[in-house]
Amino acid sequence: MQPPQRVGPALPGATEPTERADAARNRRRLLDAAQELVREHGVDALTMDALAKRAGVGKGTVFRRFGNRTGLMYALLDHSEILAQEAFIFGPPPLGPGAPPVERLVAFGRARLLDIEVEGELHRAAELGSSENHYSSGPYLVLKTHVTMLLRDAGAAADPTLLADALLAALGATLVLHQIRTLGYSREQIGDNWEALVRRVADSTAQ
Repeated sequence: MQPPQRVGPALPGATEPTERADAARNRRRLLDAAQELVREHGVDALTMDALAKRAGVGKGTVFRRFGNRTGLMYALLDHSEILAQEAFIFGPPPLGPGAPPVERLVAFGRARLLDIEVEGELHRAAELGSSENHYSSGPYLVLKTHVTMLLRDAGAAADPTLLADALLAALGATLVLHQIRTLGYSREQIGDNWEALVRRVADSTAQ
């Protein structure tokens, strides 16, 4: 399994391997504060001024760390993606290793849906680019590799790589936001549908 992958290009807010421990802690504190702001008030409320006030630092500190608001968005996406990747690569079962592959797939989907409203808005705000870039990006390929591996372990008869793309499409931020905001479904309902889909795919491919 690949190590956690970043969403965007290297930016002033990106953690480098040589970053001092105190600098890394300060960066984490800023990103935790940014995540709180988005969860409480939405992505439009996340400004450099608002983050500085929430974190109790000067605005110049925020600009030096992230460069600009787009840099902050990428850094926050990285923060969210890396935490998610660490959970399913190294975390406890059923999301992490140690559970049957189908149960891990179910847990994976439900975990991805937990913060989809936040992550979906961040992707929109950061303007990550075309869908072609998305499907070849490091974070997407980590997710695809993980789902492909679990499908293979579950005994998928069809091409697990193609199945992985199909399953991940059901967790796409644009679709899930439409289901929640326009169609009125809850994350729990969408998660139940994900579980039914995964179990149906596993049952049909294992025969």
